[in-house]
Amino acid sequence: MYTNGRKELTEKIENQINESTKIKAPIVEALQTAYEHPTYQFHIPGHTKGKAVFKDFKHLIGEKALNLDTTDEFDNLGTLHPATGPIKEAQELAAQAFGAKKTFFLLNGSTAGNLAIAMALTKKGQKVIVNRNCHRSILTGLIISGAEPVWVCPKRIDDWSIWGNIEAEQIEELLKKDKTISMVWVTNPTYEGVVSDIKSISNVCKKYNVPLIVDEAHGCLWNFNKHLPETALKLGADAVVHSLHKTGGSMSQTSMLHISQDSTLDEKSVEKALKLLHTTSPSLLLLGSLDAARANLQSENGKKLLSRAVNNAKYLRTRLDNIPHLHQLKGDFGYKTDVTKVFIKIDGLSGKRLESILEIDFNIEVESASDIGVLILCNIGNKRSDFVYLADCLEKIASKEYQDIYYLEKRKHMPMLEPQIKMSLREAFYAEKETILKKDAVGRISAEVVAECPPGISILLPGELITKEHMPYLNDYEFLEVVK
Repeated sequence: MYTNGRKELTEKIENQINESTKIKAPIVEALQTAYEHPTYQFHIPGHTKGKAVFKDFKHLIGEKALNLDTTDEFDNLGTLHPATGPIKEAQELAAQAFGAKKTFFLLNGSTAGNLAIAMALTKKGQKVIVNRNCHRSILTGLIISGAEPVWVCPKRIDDWSIWGNIEAEQIEELLKKDKTISMVWVTNPTYEGVVSDIKSISNVCKKYNVPLIVDEAHGCLWNFNKHLPETALKLGADAVVHSLHKTGGSMSQTSMLHISQDSTLDEKSVEKALKLLHTTSPSLLLLGSLDAARANLQSENGKKLLSRAVNNAKYLRTRLDNIPHLHQLKGDFGYKTDVTKVFIKIDGLSGKRLESILEIDFNIEVESASDIGVLILCNIGNKRSDFVYLADCLEKIASKEYQDIYYLEKRKHMPMLEPQIKMSLREAFYAEKETILKKDAVGRISAEVVAECPPGISILLPGELITKEHMPYLNDYEFLEVVK
């Protein structure tokens, strides 16, 4: 009897501890309740909990997923704009987790966050420092608002044909030169994982009393593991965008926009801009996946997964160091990198050729490929065996003779050009245009954003002079849109 009583008491204490430490996921919990208490539905979406869906599709994704495909305002799920109920609570929990004063859930990816920042915080004629390798969504936002970019070109890492880090001195030089600049907007890390000194850049921005916005789309994991770089939210940025769907474990096109604790930005204006940009029928499956991703990263299991990802990255890098003719981008060449983003190249092979060999011969898909190398993401969902197999395959490829005809095509994939600006973004985008053959475009002014995704960095932007140096980046284009 005593033993049973002690066992019951122990179980009761353990249950109380588990309950007190349980990670809340309000949207997930509300969806679970809605699923367990179905209603007669006379509202959107019209497939009515999957009852009117093409059967092959239904079989593919499952009846439960379709049953949960609903939008806000129903089943006590709350609303997105304004945020109420479980959605509001989920955003507040996300703000706490990432160290923000205010967090907005984003549908349509970090693109929606960048557009909202431009619309809410810049206006026609204002000058904004922007890095040359920014995502195309930042250009789109500035086209909408009419603000004018003042370009800062990061350091070039020529051996890898990529842009590197931004120096605080570059930012200060521009701010000192032009007192009318009203904002600094930088991307960190780069697509390949190169990290800039955001703390120093932030100090410069504070010195000149201008806000700092950081597109940290590829750094959403940083706040959850000490072996990763420090998030810009802790280094003085006023607003930060995170693509949770890229590396954080949420579903595609879901992201977050954070306003930092000490920021004086007008968050109400940001919210109004998001309301203009977002659909009026937001997917609760997508919003729930953001809630779940944040909860997972805070949970003990999520911490283990992230720790495993870092260790897997270190394992892979150690293996790669011992493969002849293979080289990896490292953080010991005068700049820092995110260990989980592994950019490699093999002597005699273009990145595109290496990508095709991995996919066709070994059934391996990588994040992206350039003319130089391929980018490998060490994700929280990958197992150690995945990296053992990858490293084994790379050893085989590096030791064989693969003919590479790709170099003969003189193709380039990562634009490394400083733009020659002849018109403002907005003026060129809305100017009278004509479509011409690419071969006739040299000397003309681009009227469109030409950007390959990934990584979404522009080859040409509206208002930029088209030169012969652009041509190797435009092999896949027969026509270009130019100012008439």
